[in-house]
Amino acid sequence: MATAAVATTTAAVAALLTFAPTASAATTTFTPAADTYVQDTTPSTNYGTSALFTVDNSPVRQSFLKFSVSGLSGSVSSAKLRIRVTSTGNSGNGGTWKSMSDTTWSETAVTWNNKPLIDGASLASLGAVANDQWVEIDVTSVVTGNGTFGFGGSSASSDGAYYDARESGADAPQLVVTTGTTPTPTPTTSTSAPTGDPVLVGAGDIADCGTGGDEATADLLDGIGGTVMAIGDTAYPDGTAADYTNCYDPTWGRHKARTKPATGNHEYHTSGASGYFNYFGASAGDPNKGYYSFDLGNWHVVALNSNCSVVSCAAGSAQEQWLRGDLTASTKPCTVAYWHHPRYTSGASHGPATSVQPLYQALYDNNAEVIVTGHNHNYERFAPMNATGGLDNSRGVRQFVAGMGGTGLGGFGTIQPNSEIRNSSTWGVLKLTLHSNSYDWKFVPQAGKTFTDSGTNSCH
Repeated sequence: MATAAVATTTAAVAALLTFAPTASAATTTFTPAADTYVQDTTPSTNYGTSALFTVDNSPVRQSFLKFSVSGLSGSVSSAKLRIRVTSTGNSGNGGTWKSMSDTTWSETAVTWNNKPLIDGASLASLGAVANDQWVEIDVTSVVTGNGTFGFGGSSASSDGAYYDARESGADAPQLVVTTGTTPTPTPTTSTSAPTGDPVLVGAGDIADCGTGGDEATADLLDGIGGTVMAIGDTAYPDGTAADYTNCYDPTWGRHKARTKPATGNHEYHTSGASGYFNYFGASAGDPNKGYYSFDLGNWHVVALNSNCSVVSCAAGSAQEQWLRGDLTASTKPCTVAYWHHPRYTSGASHGPATSVQPLYQALYDNNAEVIVTGHNHNYERFAPMNATGGLDNSRGVRQFVAGMGGTGLGGFGTIQPNSEIRNSSTWGVLKLTLHSNSYDWKFVPQAGKTFTDSGTNSCH
């Protein structure tokens, strides 16, 4: 299959960002000249025509990709390797990926017996990868201009990860190279008080050192004032202190002073979610609870803990009873809540979380307007619904899935009733402008992407 390259020029930018006058950046996407894998138990077999490649340790499998880059002018400002997990290729370990000095190997001739060495600099050690997820690896240090570049993957885990090869067509690997100067948004400092009606903005499933998505969404936050909601799975893969230091703090961490977080499941990979609670401090609430509330203008805002096996969400539980009491005590006419696991979702990786039904019911019973969740790595908006999923345009709660904060994106499975719009190819943030008796929602996409979604609803 011949190498393909598609060039696009970044000519438009989001209206929310202000740019200094700089030269436009040009982005070119290359598909591989070759990709394949080898296996130790079949040492003389070539897998060059396979529609997938894989990394595994039982049997041992290594993968190789090669790109021929040409036609670039100007210096390279960014290079990203993008690979897509197959529809059934999920794994708890996406592999270790390095550059390779040997680019002379042939896709149709390489075997375990004659495989090239994966001998270059380490580029990424991926954590869990989901079915149909695009994984992005920063390779700017390797791709410095025109030439041939090789990348290799291996794994120390017996839980193999499988990726779509170039033979798969539209899901083939990509090398996305940007040359020239990318306009830089003029930042809005985290300490500035927002003017006009308050804004609540954010997403879940955020910082992953193996992708560049959290950098893209943090750039969006630079240009949007207000309170930031970080809706769980904030630092991959395990919510450790190192994950926050290395992955979250350099991007979304610059908005820490105005962030009100909610915990996801990955935070509890570390005992007691201690990395999360230590990083966010008092802003995250009581470490034994992980739920709290605050007010923004005419709105009451509730952050809940949807890790129901750790902090119960059941009817009559401490969290559910606290929520009902908190909502009853609120004097604000409008209410928004956010937590990690969605009650309703069409995402392919995680099904609807029935365990949070009592929380949804309490909010519905108290005439709440909005619920924002994450967990599935995509964006989805539902029509206003009651707690059992029935359409209710008079007093239903509108739920969003906003899991597009920066880690690898994931696709959709069975589309659930009352799902109104979906996107699985764009990182972004959800911006809620909270008026005195209504709200506006807007999906703000990463720079260079065009998908958006917006609308207005009145409070009940």
